[in-house]
Amino acid sequence: QVQLVESGGGLVQPGDSLRISCAASGRPASSYDIAWFRQAPGKERDFVATIDTSGKRTYYADSVQGRFTISKNNAQNTVELQMNDLKPEDTAIYYCASRRFFTGDFPNTKTYQYGDWGQGTQVTVSS
Repeated sequence: QVQLVESGGGLVQPGDSLRISCAASGRPASSYDIAWFRQAPGKERDFVATIDTSGKRTYYADSVQGRFTISKNNAQNTVELQMNDLKPEDTAIYYCASRRFFTGDFPNTKTYQYGDWGQGTQVTVSS
């Protein structure tokens, strides 16, 4: 089991950039695929982006493709999400999640495919 702690959320204006981070402890973040999900008030938790164990493969939801970048820093045991050109519809609590098993399947975009979750960090985009 891994412990995940998100940080870096905040209030930004439309068009701004923000970088959020997920720190892993208990085992290396490189052990299994890591993903970011987000949940807006009254809505389901949706997939945002994922990165594989090697850090070489990434996959994004259509809504963030070209604006968000997921990356892995194995030296610091973190996974980060760089968010550019933020829009009000990006407002949500952002959660990082880790798979508990390596199956070779990629990408995994469903919440039930991830066994460990952080507590979330709030991102608000508003003028």
